[in-house]
Amino acid sequence: MADRMLLKAGLREDIGTKKAQQLRNAGKVPAVLYGHGEDTVSLTLDLHDFTEGLHHGHRLYDVDIEGKTETMLVKDLQYDYLGKEIIHADFVRVDLAEKVTVSVDLAFKGTAVGAGKGGMVDVHLNALEIECAAGSIPESVEVNIREVDVDDAIKAGDIELPAGASLKTAADALVLNCHLVAEAKTTEELEEEMPSGPEVITEKAEEPEAE
Repeated sequence: MADRMLLKAGLREDIGTKKAQQLRNAGKVPAVLYGHGEDTVSLTLDLHDFTEGLHHGHRLYDVDIEGKTETMLVKDLQYDYLGKEIIHADFVRVDLAEKVTVSVDLAFKGTAVGAGKGGMVDVHLNALEIECAAGSIPESVEVNIREVDVDDAIKAGDIELPAGASLKTAADALVLNCHLVAEAKTTEELEEEMPSGPEVITEKAEEPEAE
């Protein structure tokens, strides 16, 4: 479980596209906080601190809102058109004991035994949806792939989750598989496989009559 990170937030009264852009230009990110039957609150957060927290696996935060601290979970993020910078965040109030559904990154460990036999490992899922207590959200879920041989696969239901967590992703969802890589053929082999050209039949020239 990743330790909760403390963020400081300010209240935001002026709401609108122009004001939001001014906040972003000042290194802030607009956000909203809702849930638990309380009023929705518009906030501003330091973009650098918040982004650093996300990069370190934080999804649950203690947020100091002008002297009052609330525990909240990242519910949704909006990015710019390049998909790089956060331009808005949605948070929901949580109790540490309540169950929440979150997306948790998978951390693949080891080298598949099939890789030493000419196999290639293809990853199809990098994260799983799980349900767990808000206070026990893991930073990531470790997946040992050392025993994965050629033609083996790992599905979501095969992965061991932390105690108290349950899988929300479909159990038969393919996470990764190992398969043989076809060897590149030589030019000579390719030429041998090419069909020979059609036989060209030419009209036989007439022989001159004897005089």
